Amino acid sequence: MLLFTALFHDAGKPATTHFDAESGHTRSPRHAQIGAEIARRVLRDLGCELTLREEIVSLVRYHGRPPYLLEKGQPEREVITLSWLANNRLLYLFALADYRGRECRSSTRPEDTLHLWKLVAEEQGCFERPYPFANEQARFLYFRERLSSLHYVPREDFRSRVTLVSGLPGAGKDTWLARHRSSLPVVSLDEIRTDLEVEPTENQGGVIQLARERCREYLRAGVDFAFNATNITRQMRQRWTHLFEDYNARIEIIYLEPPVKTILAQNKNRDKSVPESVIWRLIERVEPPNAAEGHEYSLHG
Repeated sequence: MLLFTALFHDAGKPATTHFDAESGHTRSPRHAQIGAEIARRVLRDLGCELTLREEIVSLVRYHGRPPYLLEKGQPEREVITLSWLANNRLLYLFALADYRGRECRSSTRPEDTLHLWKLVAEEQGCFERPYPFANEQARFLYFRERLSSLHYVPREDFRSRVTLVSGLPGAGKDTWLARHRSSLPVVSLDEIRTDLEVEPTENQGGVIQLARERCREYLRAGVDFAFNATNITRQMRQRWTHLFEDYNARIEIIYLEPPVKTILAQNKNRDKSVPESVIWRLIERVEPPNAAEGHEYSLHG
């Protein structure tokens, strides 16, 4: 994991580096984010297992955070948050290697800052593992900056439970639901499109509006249900998780991503297949879910 992190951590710099005339320095804003996207694409092409791939992608995405700990207003919050998005021990080891491998070392962010990251993480009990929140709801509220204290134990009296299934067209979302959540009613964007006779390439306003109303009906009634849509990016999922949160539902996110050749083959066998060129464009936009988005999440390759 650290080897691949090293290979990819600065892969985004060629696309982002520019000279800042005002400061006289060369800067590479967002290079970690671009590098993470490159890492995801290359590791996917190499056939890397999904969970391992995303762990490496997260290390690439957040590799630059430890040296800046002292610039954070709440250092403890930084290490607690990152413990659920990456692995603090691996972030520390990589940052240490990255610093010691430089011929020119910045005096403004000495190695001691990296050791401080380790110490703060150890004090918070999240150096080797994610921070131990009191329960799932505490973590959920923490990532929404609504947890009053780390010692507070919020009640988990959910009105209902929603399973949000996301994945590319042809990933097998319907099959997964039939096997693992067969007892749940399902709100499916594909089914709504069929009911309304709307093509995926047409305006989706009416489809989304009807889907939201069907979700609200279940949420108001306190009925457990599943929501089935592509939802391959965090922004797309948030429009739905915010709705579920408003009705005090427990949110489970299931992400499906079998090998690309399997997705393409299964897509061709669908009643209404998506053009392969569209699948490839969607693949480039994929952002699998993480612990910040729901009460529970899982990745299935």
